[in-house]
Amino acid sequence: MIYKRFRLQIVVRIILLALTIFVLTFLFGREQYSVSTMIVLIMILLQIVSLIFYAERTNRRLTKFLESIRHADFAATYTDKGLGKSFEDLSQELNQIVGEFKKNRAEKEEHFNYLLTVVQHVSIGIIVFRRDGKVDVFNNAIKKLLRVNHLRNIHELAEIKDDFADTLLKMKAGDKLLVKMFMEDELIQLSINATEFRMRGEEYVLVSLQNIHPELEEKEIESWQKLIRVLTHEIMNSITPISSLAATIQEMLTDPETDKINVENLSAEDLESIHSAMSTIETRSRGLLNFVEIYRNLTRIPKPNFRYFAVKEAFNRAHELLRPKLDKFDVRCSCKVFPEELMLLADPDLVDQVIINLMLNAIDAVKEQPDPQISIVASTNLNNRITIDFADNGTGITPDLMDKIFMPFFTSKKEGSGIGLSLSRQIMQMHKGAISVKSKPAEGTVFTLTF
Repeated sequence: MIYKRFRLQIVVRIILLALTIFVLTFLFGREQYSVSTMIVLIMILLQIVSLIFYAERTNRRLTKFLESIRHADFAATYTDKGLGKSFEDLSQELNQIVGEFKKNRAEKEEHFNYLLTVVQHVSIGIIVFRRDGKVDVFNNAIKKLLRVNHLRNIHELAEIKDDFADTLLKMKAGDKLLVKMFMEDELIQLSINATEFRMRGEEYVLVSLQNIHPELEEKEIESWQKLIRVLTHEIMNSITPISSLAATIQEMLTDPETDKINVENLSAEDLESIHSAMSTIETRSRGLLNFVEIYRNLTRIPKPNFRYFAVKEAFNRAHELLRPKLDKFDVRCSCKVFPEELMLLADPDLVDQVIINLMLNAIDAVKEQPDPQISIVASTNLNNRITIDFADNGTGITPDLMDKIFMPFFTSKKEGSGIGLSLSRQIMQMHKGAISVKSKPAEGTVFTLTF
C-alpha cells in the first residue's frame, strides 16, 4: 500500500470499497456486462476481507501478546511505526509490560536460586515432597545423612528402612517424630519435624531431619554421671559408718592373742558399745533400704489414666489437704482459674501429686518470709495449651542450682528426699507436657506446668 498511516488507509479502503460498490450498482442488471459485474463483485468481497483483516491487526497483536505471557515467552518486541500515535503508544506499553515480566521473572529466579543455595548449605536435612510421594527438593545434608545421591520419590527411602517412607508420608503439619535406624551398622536417631503448604493448587510436605544421636548420647552419659554421683554419695554415707562399726564390733569380740571370738572378757561397757553400734548399723541399713525403695518408686510411676476433670477441683483438693500446713506458717494461698470451668484431660491422681509437690516446695520457700504468699493461676495460652503457674515470694533459687533442681535425690532443704521435682517432671512428660521454672534470688520463684 502507498499509504502507511492506519487511519488514512482505513479511509482510502472505505472510499475504494464505496466506489467499487457504485460501479457494481451501475453494471448490475446489464447482461452485456455480466462478466464485469462478477469481477467487480469479487473485488468487493476481496476488499471487505482485506479491510477486516487489516482492522483486526491490533486484536491479533494483543492475542499474540497474551499468548506469549501465558507461555512465559518474553522474547518478542512490538513496533508499529508509521501507523499513528495511538499504535505507537500501544506498542510502547506492550514492550514495557514485557520488560516488567522479564524483570519479575529474573527476580523470582534470583530469589529461587538464593533460597536453593541456603537450603543446600544448611546442616539440617530437608525434603520437600508431594502427597503422591514425588520429591521436589532435597538438600546436601540429606545426601550425607541418608547416604543417597538421587531421590525422585519418597518411596525410594524404603530401601533404608521398610516403614520409613510410609512414616514420612503420614506426617502432617506440626508432627514430630524420633526414628531410630542403622546406616551402615551405625545407629542414628533422627529428629523429624513436618510442615505442610499449598502451592499451585497442590499440597506439599516439608520435613526436616537431624541426627541427634551424638547429643542424646552425650546427655545420657551426663545424666548417668550425675545420677551415679548422687547414688554413690548416698550409699557411701550409709556404708562407711556401717563398715566402720562392723570392724569395731569385730575388734571388740576377737581375742588379739588367739584371733578367736571371746565374749567372756567383755565388760558391761563393751556390751553397751556393741549394742549401740548394732543399733546404729540397723538404723543406717534401714535408711539405705528406704533410699533404694524411694529410687524404685521413682522408676515405677503408673501409666496415666486420662479423663476430663475441672482444674478448680484439683486446686481445692490440694488446698484442703495442705490447709493445716498453710495455717501453721500463716501462708496466704490464692487460686485462680480462667475461665472458672476450665477442664483438663489428664490423670487427676498424678496431677494432684504434682500440684501438692509444688505447693509444698512453695510453702518451704515462703514460710520464713514476713508476708508469705503463694499464687496459683491456671489459664489457656496463645497456643491453646493449658498452663498452671505456681508463684511465691520466697527466697528464690540461686543460678548455680537451677540446672540441678530436677535431678533425682538432689535437694537444698534440710529435710527432704529430693525426688519431688524429678517425679513431677516425669509425670508431666508422661502427659506430653512440660515443667519449667523462673526464679530470682530474694524475689521469688515461678514454676509453670504446660499441658
